[in-house]
Amino acid sequence: MGVKERRTKILLGLFLLSDVNFSPVQINHFAEQAFDIRLNQKTKSTLKEMIKTNLISEEESSSASTETADIKQKTTRVYRLTEIGYNALSLHFPFCRFLRNSWDHKWRILSYEIPESKREIRDRLRREVAGWGLGPWHRSFWLTPHPIIENLRNLVHQKEEEQYIQAFEADHTVGDRDILIEKVWQKSALENKYRDVFKLWHQILSSGEAKENKFTKVVAAYVDVIRNDPGLPKELIGDNWIGFEAYSIYKEIRTILLS
Repeated sequence: MGVKERRTKILLGLFLLSDVNFSPVQINHFAEQAFDIRLNQKTKSTLKEMIKTNLISEEESSSASTETADIKQKTTRVYRLTEIGYNALSLHFPFCRFLRNSWDHKWRILSYEIPESKREIRDRLRREVAGWGLGPWHRSFWLTPHPIIENLRNLVHQKEEEQYIQAFEADHTVGDRDILIEKVWQKSALENKYRDVFKLWHQILSSGEAKENKFTKVVAAYVDVIRNDPGLPKELIGDNWIGFEAYSIYKEIRTILLS
């Protein structure tokens, strides 16, 4: 699936198996295979830690079993994404944020001038903010509509890189926003990537593979494209943005394959 960190895989799995209303999810064999979440001791420990930090919540779900003449109640553990967990997920997959939250119409500008002799610090900073929906505006100037200032402050507080960083919040007052979006985030190229995913999904669904294998491949293709989607709000990218269409199609496919 291309996501290595266990906590992020769990957050993403809970979101893509539910919706923006955070419906409860059972980590069954479909979830384990599609999101590479093996319910082993390490995963169980991660789940417990995520519950403690309120990234997710745990609930009990009862279902009827008719294995014997008497109907029995079978209890399973289900998990639900929380608002805190959703915000944490949005730092890795910014596409998720404005599916649920509203944009405050503020732009965030991050500037850093880290000397070449401090390349290790510069590269580490870039890795840590890579999923925040930031796009290169000019050299050492990065732009995003996401509310990441507090996250940035916490990230660099009392660290060496703090002295090299400036960040601002601003309104856009002059200029063509469509030109800006194309320059910073290459909207046209991203749109083509979504179209390629649609073609791949069609091939997957037309194959004779088992449903769980199809779903695993559908998820892998979708995750590959949304991890590079900066998650721009509809006010900037339009209600008809192909990324919103892809999300709707994904949910339809999920319903078909998991039914």
